[in-house]
Amino acid sequence: MRIAAVLHDRCQHRKCNKECISFCPKMRTGVEAIVIGEKGKPVISEDLCAGCGICVNKCQFDAIKIIGLADELKTEMVHHYGENMFRLYRLPVPKKGTVTGILGPNGIGKTTAIKILSGTEVPNLGKYDEPPSKDEVLQHFAGTEMHDYLFSVYKGGIRTATKPQYVDKLPQMTKGVVRSLLSRVQERMSVSEAAEMFELTEVLDRDLDKLSGGELQRVAMAATLMKDADVYFFDEPSSYLDIYQRVKMARHIKRLSIEKQVVVIEHDLAILDFLADNVNVVYGSEGAYGVFTLPRQVRTAINVYLDGYLPEENIRFRDRPIEFQASPPRSEWNTGILLEYGTLEKDFKEFGLKVNGGSVRIGESVGIVGPNATGKTTFVKMLAGVIEPDRGSMDAKAKVSYKPQYITGDFEGTVRDLLHSVAFDTVQSGFFQGEVITPLGIKQLMEKTVKTLSGGELQRVAITLCLAREADIYLFDEPSAYLDSNQRMNAARTIRRMMEKSGKSGMIVDHDIYFLDMVSDSIMVFGGDPGHSGTGEGPFPMRDGMNRFLKAVDITFRRDADTRRPRINKPDSRLDREQKSVGEYYYASGV
Repeated sequence: MRIAAVLHDRCQHRKCNKECISFCPKMRTGVEAIVIGEKGKPVISEDLCAGCGICVNKCQFDAIKIIGLADELKTEMVHHYGENMFRLYRLPVPKKGTVTGILGPNGIGKTTAIKILSGTEVPNLGKYDEPPSKDEVLQHFAGTEMHDYLFSVYKGGIRTATKPQYVDKLPQMTKGVVRSLLSRVQERMSVSEAAEMFELTEVLDRDLDKLSGGELQRVAMAATLMKDADVYFFDEPSSYLDIYQRVKMARHIKRLSIEKQVVVIEHDLAILDFLADNVNVVYGSEGAYGVFTLPRQVRTAINVYLDGYLPEENIRFRDRPIEFQASPPRSEWNTGILLEYGTLEKDFKEFGLKVNGGSVRIGESVGIVGPNATGKTTFVKMLAGVIEPDRGSMDAKAKVSYKPQYITGDFEGTVRDLLHSVAFDTVQSGFFQGEVITPLGIKQLMEKTVKTLSGGELQRVAITLCLAREADIYLFDEPSAYLDSNQRMNAARTIRRMMEKSGKSGMIVDHDIYFLDMVSDSIMVFGGDPGHSGTGEGPFPMRDGMNRFLKAVDITFRRDADTRRPRINKPDSRLDREQKSVGEYYYASGV
């Protein structure tokens, strides 16, 4: 089975010479395999297409995909958005008493599946021109678990509650204060109970448009759990949250699943591993198609995803596996000191920060961990020269490149214009193209205007900009935000590889343990009273720093025997108790 997809957001039909048409062998023989549609973009006939792939290679904007799929998927199409547009195959089935995880990259149908399972969208089974009725959909799934589930949804026998993906859009959808929003969904618990559970007491009377991303996420989580539903859907519940809040959120979801059906889309693999029982891996091609696999036990599913190969279906969906390695101990570092700073202090009206003195060596990558609102961003801004410390000094000789936490797309022009305006020669070099542009998928974004980029696209461009600048040390504030799990691994490997090959240093603030494990040589640890006071210490050797940090979170990690990826031990399990008893929160000794 052959499918053709035209990515309309990439297609720049006014800037090309219609190479997809002029180079098509079928068109040259008089067979109209490609025509121009009403919007000026190409429409490819899948029946007439020869599958040669010439149009794919000739399109300078990577807007065309010609893909061969297994014939058996023909009968398993669930939804098709239109001619040459995205199509979805198969669906996960929620199970009572378990947390069903969904794992896969952005743009391959995870959110569409949640819409269908929650009843907000009726699957068209591939008949986008004549969508079937709900009864016809039920007839299609007759004799399956999906039939029984959708029957209950359509007949009102199942109530659903959904935590949306983009919580930053909540203030645009609902006006007023937090208390007003939560008071409308007091079913399973009261406003005060939910506020205490999600640490929202101090912001109950604050306007939604005055909340941070983490606060909006906790409000959305509270509003969802307050509803009395049978099935709960959580779309990216860890976004904007620090590791403390992520673990608390995961524990709330696990408790909920004892009596309810729960489905979770999550890109933080450590948190997904911690909270999910079974996971459906989703593979496909962004904007073209997505296929849900059968559920696997969570460890097996994540390992399969990292390996990029589905043995039962004999399908490889990633060129090479994602690998983890234990970070080298700090004692192996024998390079000179690049950046040194004494005790730094910064006083704001309601917040005070104190960072003990430390240093960063040439070629060293330092991860920075700690709760939100304890001064990590303030510290990085001081290193970047954005703000000055009130007390203390630092070595100002090192040249700094800085990617801020909050990024905006206010540049007038395309991504290409932006990158060229900052570092034309670097961006054009073969080394940078191979090490940064290609792995981060920037080539496909070059002709997009910066103002139209999504959060994940803007994040990848911001990382690229930071790496493109000539500097001695590169500062990244939450580079994994908005990225899916695949993009996070690619970004971590890219940053790590650039630091190693250029001999430059880096400091990376993030909450994703997988990301930090891949990119860091050593760790700085922040703590304190969030929103009131913060303290920073380190850099420490990786094991020492993570032990300090994870002890405060009260979780322990081990490495997976097959992939060596970080895994959170189940609370009060044998390994959890053993590691806590000897103070080894970050993997067992010798690993």
